[in-house]
Order: sequence, then C-alpha cells, then structure tokens
Amino acid sequence: MTVAENNAGATAAAAEAVVPALSRGERFTSYDVAAFEVPSGREENWRFTPLKRLRGLHDGSAATGEVKVDADVAAEVKVETVARDDARLGEAGVPSDRIAAQAYSSFESATVVTVPRETKASKPSVVRITGPGEGLTAYGHVQVRAEQFAEAAIVLDHVGSGTYADNVEFVLGDGAQLTVVSVQDWADDAVHVSEQHLRLGRDAKLKHIVVTLGGDAVRVSPTATFAEPGGDVEMLGLYFADAGQHQEHRLFVDHAVPHCSSDVLYKGALQGKDAHAVWIGDVLIRAAAEGTETFELNRNLVLTEGARADSVPNLEIETGEIAKAGHASTTGRFDDEQLFYLQSRGIPEEEARRLVVRGFFHEVLMKIDLPEVRERLEAAIEDELRAIGI
Repeated sequence: MTVAENNAGATAAAAEAVVPALSRGERFTSYDVAAFEVPSGREENWRFTPLKRLRGLHDGSAATGEVKVDADVAAEVKVETVARDDARLGEAGVPSDRIAAQAYSSFESATVVTVPRETKASKPSVVRITGPGEGLTAYGHVQVRAEQFAEAAIVLDHVGSGTYADNVEFVLGDGAQLTVVSVQDWADDAVHVSEQHLRLGRDAKLKHIVVTLGGDAVRVSPTATFAEPGGDVEMLGLYFADAGQHQEHRLFVDHAVPHCSSDVLYKGALQGKDAHAVWIGDVLIRAAAEGTETFELNRNLVLTEGARADSVPNLEIETGEIAKAGHASTTGRFDDEQLFYLQSRGIPEEEARRLVVRGFFHEVLMKIDLPEVRERLEAAIEDELRAIGI
C-alpha cells in the first residue's frame, strides 16, 4: 500500500467515525414495545437521560395508578373520553422510543379535544392533568384536533405527584390556527416522560409552547411534521431547573414537503447543585422540501455554581433549494457588564440581577399571547429568584 493510499484510508476511516450512523429522519418508530430494546444510556437518544431516575418507565413498569383529567374549555370546543380503539388516535405520529410505545400500549382511555371546522374559540381552553400520586405510575394519551380553518388556544396543565408517561397529539387541518401551551408544573417528586406529535395540514399555523418548571425528572420530546405545503410552526420553550432537577427537551422538525417554515426558540435558567438542563434540537430538510425556511435557537443562563446545561442543535439539509436555514446555541452566566451598567445607574445589585433574568426570558414571554399564562410564568420566575436570594 502506498503512502497516499494509506493516508486516504485513514482519512476515510476518520470521516466514517465522525459521521452519525443514522439520520434523525431514519429513526425507528413503532407502536410495539417489544420492537424497542431496553435503553442502556449509551444510545444517542438516551445518553443525557438519567435512566435510574425514571422509575422503570424505560423497562416496562406496570401502571399502578391513573391520572385525573379535568377540562375547562370554550363553549365551541368539544371534549371526549374515548376508548383506545378510536380510529383517530395515532393520526399525528408513531412512538419513536420505548417509553412512548409503552405509554401508547398501556393507556386505557384517551382525551380528545376538538375545535370544529371554521370555528374561532371564544376563550382559551384548559385541560388539567393531575398525576397518579406519590409512588404510583400511570400512562395517558391526549389528542387535540383543530379542524379545517379552526382557531383556538389550548393549555395542557400538568400538576401533582407520581410517575407519568404519555403521548400527546396535535392534529391541524388545512388552514387551522392553533396555540398550545404545555405546562409541566409538577410537584418535586414527579417524573414525566412525554412524546408530543405535531401534524400540520396545508397552510396551517401552530404556536407550540413548552414550559417546564417542576418535577424531579422531566423529558418532553415534540416532533413536528408537515402533511402539506404552506405549514408554519413556531416552537417556543421556557424552563427553570432547580437543584437536583433534570429537565430535558428533545425537538425534531421534519421538513418533508415544500414551502413550510419553522422557528424554534427555547430559553432556560439553572440554579443550584446538580441542576441539569438538556436541549436537543434536530431539524431535517428533506430533498423534496424546497423553499423551506427554518431557524432554531437555544439559550441557557447559569445562575449558580454546580448547574449544568447541555445544548445540541442539529441541522440536516438534503436540498440546496431552500429559502433560509440556521441554528445557534449559547450557554453563559450573568453578564457582569450588564450588572455593572445597572448598578452604575443606582440600581441595587439584587434588583439588577432580577432585571437581567427578567430580560433574558422577556423575548419568550412576549410571544405568549395568553395574558393569564404569561402572568403565571412571570410570577413563577420571581418565586425561583427569591428562592436563591436574587
């Protein structure tokens, strides 16, 4: 073998070592739990997740309790409790990991929220999901349907204790406009693993907001797909991890059809020893998705020593005929220059720190068009800051 051949072989081996073996778009999906191996934590999909803290959700724990679902919806919105054989279930997507498949195979009844076609809801609708209770495990399924040209706002509010895994579906018909806020405000002991499936019809618009504040270990995985051209999804996230909390958000935006757009913005703050935030943002632009516009951004603000943020934006592009594509990620501590500027204007250090954190979250908060939700989040952020003396 010549030196040139040897170098070429080494270069090819190195390239093979750094190229992912599997595109995000090729990840296996199935409703069958047995089709997935029990994760070990070495897999890409699980390498940041503390499996020991999931209380057996990943290896097949049986349900020992059930969640309580309460709905306060607009008069125009219909809420149903349906059996698992309802033909509408599963329309938005198929589970892509073992826990999601376990949840799909284990729920006894599902909640379906429907906004009828050509209807504009008169007020935001709230669906409150209360955990099964301390020491208990439950599985669930919720589907939100916005039919053709419907317009509504839906809040999914997760509270209480226990261990819970679910699949959540959002199905948007052609021309529908839907705002969704998924709030994870669990008690300190709760564990929640949720796979959320977003499916948009032609010219549909979805604002999908994830807010994670409570819980011991919370993992939310939204996947957005476009059924027809013209879809527009805005994915926003706000999270605040305290000492010992694990908060993980894994997003996938699958651009498989032409002339769709996606905009992703997640911001999180961390405080306390062993506070851990994970954000994975995967965007795939397939060969057929000409004219795509997409951008994703994740920012993390570390408030104290001992906290850790992992942020991994990924962008796969299979066509050169796109309108715009980009991604970015930043993680940092308080900006000393900002603090100095505020203090030089006579603002006490404690208040200056509060202003910096408020300013950090302001961009996301102002995109939440529901005043009652925005005010609740602002109050929760103030509570978090007071807890560490800021």
